[in-house]
Amino acid sequence: MTRALPPYRPVTPRPAASLVIYEKRGDNVYVLMGRRAKAHRFLPNVYVFPGGRVDTADARTPVLAPLHPEVANRLSRPAGMAEAIATAAVRETFEETGLVIGALDGGVLRPDLSQLDYLARAITPPMSPIRFNTRFLTVDVRHVEGELRGSGELIDLKWVTLGEAMTMPLVDVTEFIIGEIDRHLTDPETRRTDIPLFRYVRGKARIRGGGHG
Repeated sequence: MTRALPPYRPVTPRPAASLVIYEKRGDNVYVLMGRRAKAHRFLPNVYVFPGGRVDTADARTPVLAPLHPEVANRLSRPAGMAEAIATAAVRETFEETGLVIGALDGGVLRPDLSQLDYLARAITPPMSPIRFNTRFLTVDVRHVEGELRGSGELIDLKWVTLGEAMTMPLVDVTEFIIGEIDRHLTDPETRRTDIPLFRYVRGKARIRGGGHG
């Protein structure tokens, strides 16, 4: 007798954050990217922006300066989760690249969240065994300090133009984020309240909000 398979239940996405550090050089925009090591269970051998899971400690980390209230409101409702998300982005960036957004106090990072902006959100496909609900933030390199160095988690860290980035091994969500960076920086005075969401519906990528159809 064949046993019926239990009903499929998608894995609940974990909160995560990623930080796009950009630099304007003349007519070009450069972004910092690194390649995930082949040993990673999640997205090995592709180029990504620094980032990772939001830890419970991120909500308790003292910050040097808070998020702009408008950014905090867009980033999370209730807004209490916003600083934990932003802190995770800054912390993961420091751990993976050595770059500091804020200050080091006795070797402990105190994040400066005041110059971060919210770019987009993406959710991993329902069928994936590892899922994340990731908020992507941005910051101008002028607000970043420290010497670029890898941690082994991201390798081949480098600055690339948006055009160069699109020729590298990427997943579809990273291609989407690169396009959003270009849109975001075209009019720096624009602060969208309709943040785009990249997700999967019946196995196909869909974009909701942010001026997308």
